[in-house]
Amino acid sequence: MITGFYAGLSGLLMLWLAWKVVQVRQRSNIGIGDGGNLDLQRAIRVHANFIEYVPLALIMLLILEVTGTPPGFVHIFGLALFMSRVLHAHGLSSNSGYSKSRFYGTLGTWLAVAGMAGLLVLSGLMSMVN
Repeated sequence: MITGFYAGLSGLLMLWLAWKVVQVRQRSNIGIGDGGNLDLQRAIRVHANFIEYVPLALIMLLILEVTGTPPGFVHIFGLALFMSRVLHAHGLSSNSGYSKSRFYGTLGTWLAVAGMAGLLVLSGLMSMVN
């Protein structure tokens, strides 16, 4: 249930990001769309970016876990993914331009996804040979 732990943390973070969108909507009295409100655009983008990356990453993490990847590696990927998503959300929520948090959050996410994808592709190729 290693993946379950990181899925749970990710679910809580997703709800927090959704709540940030709701707060801006309420403050701005905008029910649909973004109304041209830059704060709402950014809050929506932070939430959407999370939704774009995390589901597939968690699926890959689960596949690694159930196919026998050592638990330490699964934890490394899960922690890297979660912490990277926290960094990215913080960075993009604070500034729509460049920020170190956004940069390192994106980099960490990409490295975690690339690492998991590489292991899964390698595992798939090895199973074809055997």
